[in-house]
Amino acid sequence: MVIPTPLDIGRILPLVRKPGQYVGGELHAVSSRFDTDDLNICLIFPDLYEIGMSHQGLQILYHILNSQDRMAAHRAYVPDVDMEQELRSQGLPLFSLEAKVSLAAYDILGITLPYELCYTNILTVLDLAGLPLRAEARTENHPLVLGGGSCSLNPEPVAEFFDAIVLGDGEEIIVEIADLVLQAKDEQWGRETVLERLAQISGIYVPSRFQPRYEHGRLTAIDALSPEYQSVSKRVLPELPAAPYLYHPLVPVVAPVHDRLGVEIARGCTRGCRFCQAGITYRPVRERTLDEIMELANQGIAHSGFEELALLSLSTGDFSCLGELMAALMDRFADDFVSVSMPSMRVGTLTPEIMEQIKRVRKTGFTIAPEAGTDRLRQVINKGITEEDLLDTCRDAFSLGWKLIKLYFMVGLPTETEADVEAIVDLAKKARNRGGQGKGRPVQVNLGVATFIPKPHTPFQWEPQISLEESTRRINRLKQMLPRQGFKIKWHDPEQSLLEGVFSRGDRRLSRLLETAWSNGARLDSWSEHFNLEQWRRAAAECDLNLEDYLRRREVNEVLPWEHLHSGVDRSFLEAEYAKALQQEYTPDCRNHGCQGCGLCDFKTIRPVVHERPAAPQEVRPVASLKPEKKQPQPGYTYRVQYSRLGDSRFYGHLELLQLVFRVLQRTGLPLLFSSGFNPTPRVSFSQALPVGVESLVESLTIDLARPLASVEEAVVLLNSQMPPTIRVTGITLASRSVAMSSAICYEIQSPSYPEDVQQKITDFLTRESFVIDRFRKNRHKDLDLRPLVTGMEFDGKLLRLELLGHQGQPGANPREILQKVLGFGEREALLVRIMKTGVKEMVSPS
Repeated sequence: MVIPTPLDIGRILPLVRKPGQYVGGELHAVSSRFDTDDLNICLIFPDLYEIGMSHQGLQILYHILNSQDRMAAHRAYVPDVDMEQELRSQGLPLFSLEAKVSLAAYDILGITLPYELCYTNILTVLDLAGLPLRAEARTENHPLVLGGGSCSLNPEPVAEFFDAIVLGDGEEIIVEIADLVLQAKDEQWGRETVLERLAQISGIYVPSRFQPRYEHGRLTAIDALSPEYQSVSKRVLPELPAAPYLYHPLVPVVAPVHDRLGVEIARGCTRGCRFCQAGITYRPVRERTLDEIMELANQGIAHSGFEELALLSLSTGDFSCLGELMAALMDRFADDFVSVSMPSMRVGTLTPEIMEQIKRVRKTGFTIAPEAGTDRLRQVINKGITEEDLLDTCRDAFSLGWKLIKLYFMVGLPTETEADVEAIVDLAKKARNRGGQGKGRPVQVNLGVATFIPKPHTPFQWEPQISLEESTRRINRLKQMLPRQGFKIKWHDPEQSLLEGVFSRGDRRLSRLLETAWSNGARLDSWSEHFNLEQWRRAAAECDLNLEDYLRRREVNEVLPWEHLHSGVDRSFLEAEYAKALQQEYTPDCRNHGCQGCGLCDFKTIRPVVHERPAAPQEVRPVASLKPEKKQPQPGYTYRVQYSRLGDSRFYGHLELLQLVFRVLQRTGLPLLFSSGFNPTPRVSFSQALPVGVESLVESLTIDLARPLASVEEAVVLLNSQMPPTIRVTGITLASRSVAMSSAICYEIQSPSYPEDVQQKITDFLTRESFVIDRFRKNRHKDLDLRPLVTGMEFDGKLLRLELLGHQGQPGANPREILQKVLGFGEREALLVRIMKTGVKEMVSPS
């Protein structure tokens, strides 16, 4: 086999937004090794990098596969629309971050199915990889396309694009799949043989082995094409495995939406909220032990430098030893200024003692989800909390210093009335009133509102979804009723909720709708700036489909598109829960009140794994002693660190570089001093921000340390051991007490071509007294005289040298600005030149 050649993406990265998301090179990412004799897998998250890098599941599979012999797993994410356009215009395929080779070169493409509004992104990935969209059109020369994730228990709208789909937990099954495909590669099996063998692995769904039937626009049957393969049940791990592969988490440079260390403390939730698909599909509850969690936290923070640790679970507040865990975590990390957050809090389990622990470093967000405005409706959905529970939690949070609480609700829940909708605002008002009228900044309550979407495998899977018009009306009613002062409201776009509802309970006929809408330009539908419902309505009309028909009520005896895919929870249990909802009957949590008969556990291998609280629980200390000692020696020792930024690091933005350096410093263990206030950070200051796309030999930063360095040479080696290879520390000195008020910065510029009259333009510019341009930044026009900012410019026929003057606190000139405004380069040409910062001459004054 021919080893694929890495693509030259450097010729397009200067042209796109956030180019750093396409270069890879994250800490703990594997090398670019691509051996055609081994099994090469590319794991793909079908959304932008900033979303996908927060996904714990993909990272788990990435590390597991890369720990196997003769296997390499790389990653790819969906390109933003500007990058997609550049790839197509340059005739380049979508590539992996690690090897920079086309996705078509891999043996397996593993695509996550995280939510319904990413489905068109899957088509973008397949098309940019040069693959036929539909599995039936692919040949022996194409990779296997596998899916898995939250939407895998009704993947029917996208089923015909996949060769196989994993249902359930992936840690064990991914290795079984990889072993099988590696054997197939070694022995040169045909594609059909591979699919036949995959279908024999428990938890793998091969869509081509099933054929749906429709009559008069309704699904009437799902025919299994093999008598030995009638249905597929999800794979369930008896317990969460040890996860030493998560000791070295991927550390992004371009910040994702959740930029923190995630530690999964438990999987599954049996609270039994009747709208919640995850509560069914991730059963049973399986907790990690305190020792396992502490080891994951210790190793993960030490090897990442993250300043926040998030305890991940569907219901973190229900973890059996949460109080003891929080005390142990904060005792370990508070002095290192690492905060602990709980993305999923629950009223009733969030005690004042736990809240006190959370705020020891910095107050992370405080979010709770009542879901409904009245106790009656919360009984219908089996939420299991009362209004008084909620208000008591808000009172405790406000009394402990939180000034902002976020409450999440849904409109359109089964049996909801107008009174239930209006009660949402009443409840928000009562919650804010629990904040009192004390001193300081007044408290704020923010509401998040979404439309209820019936999900497969839940007791409400038969319920209708309210119409777009009704959803909009109810949300508008909340916006009208909510007072302006002390409250804010955000809502999920009802138009996006409509499309999510269509795909949530959709069937295979929607694959044609997806292709049509995507061909007409639908992209990144979960992003409001890209979503266009009219585009989808036009596509539906072309396919002779009615979107609203997919929102209708389903009859209990109706064939559902996911009928052949089993979550492990009996249908009879869902029907019983549906009936209990209408009677407002409560179903307790099986982890505390015994088995409720959902049918999943056999109590031999599959059962709830819940750990006992320690026999002698840690005594909760007084509030005053919970605050870590934050007194720092003053003024400390200030060092100046010189470094270079070359190669791919030129594509990092300034804020991205700051975060990278902070985490490097944390990992080194140097005795850092931190800022004071609510959000302590290392005391570091940086030289003038380098424009994105510019390399530099002469960058610098200053750091404040509590103690002097024992050896400058060892510190250089230590820092370089934690820096990306493209950033090298070149020297460390004690910083001068003087302050540079202005500086002359030298650049060398290389371009494949220059305007013919470039020398004349340089001469003309240098002989002028002023050269005023109109600069447009932050939606404002402003005149700027470039001439006094340019202290030198010369051209030798190949290399252009610039010297630009910068004054502290005043606007300066960008080298590309000079190329465009002075020398007549086009915008695209100016972006594509190679610029190197080669020197800095500082003019200082005493501090």
